[in-house]
Amino acid sequence: MPPRPHIANGATAVDSDTAAIGREQARQRVIEAAADLLAREGRDAVTTRAVAVAAGVQAPAIYRLFGDKDGLLEAVAEHGFAAFLATKHVDPHPQDPIEDLRAGWDLAVEFGLANPALYTLMYSEPAGATSTAFKAGMEILRGRIRHLAAGGWLRVDEELAATLIHATARGAVLTWLSLPEDRRNHALLTILRESMVAAVTTQEPAVKDAGPAGAARALRAALPEQTTLSAAEKQLLREWLDRLTSDN
Repeated sequence: MPPRPHIANGATAVDSDTAAIGREQARQRVIEAAADLLAREGRDAVTTRAVAVAAGVQAPAIYRLFGDKDGLLEAVAEHGFAAFLATKHVDPHPQDPIEDLRAGWDLAVEFGLANPALYTLMYSEPAGATSTAFKAGMEILRGRIRHLAAGGWLRVDEELAATLIHATARGAVLTWLSLPEDRRNHALLTILRESMVAAVTTQEPAVKDAGPAGAARALRAALPEQTTLSAAEKQLLREWLDRLTSDN
């Protein structure tokens, strides 16, 4: 009796799943081997031959898995972003949003200083900005910024704040790594961090009460001085602000 078609199809599906799992395991083994070589010996040591030996695979397998060496390096950079994301702690309700900002900035800098070769690769590969883990990390940063904005602490708009915070942390790490060891002064990191804090936050909150009601009251009080809105626009905005304050 010939075999039943559905049994054959099932076997094919199992074989396909097994192959996919094996491929992913091999891919991860190669990435980890490349990341280890990068950390121990630098970027020049990450050759396809050396990585293949370290990962226990044939060199052609790297080309099948990543296309070329550049594809492998992009995968290692993504691995770095994922490792950094795993170190992040998210406090949904920070008692002090500015200290929470400082802690997040310090964490980013500490990761860079602890992983110099990996960090340099992460921010030199063109795929960095499209990395899923990088985008997730930026969303965590934007969450911190929203806490600042809701409490009336934000001096600039949220997108500019995100750019400034990210740029100063990245610049701090890359500048530090470019200096000879005898010229590395921790005061540099502190000054850069506090300059960032001063640039994106105010010394006193713009509103006394956190939340939409406090922000609405503050904006309503400043509304008469605004000249960019027409009288009709001011009236409409005033009605919206009144509704926000009365509902809270």
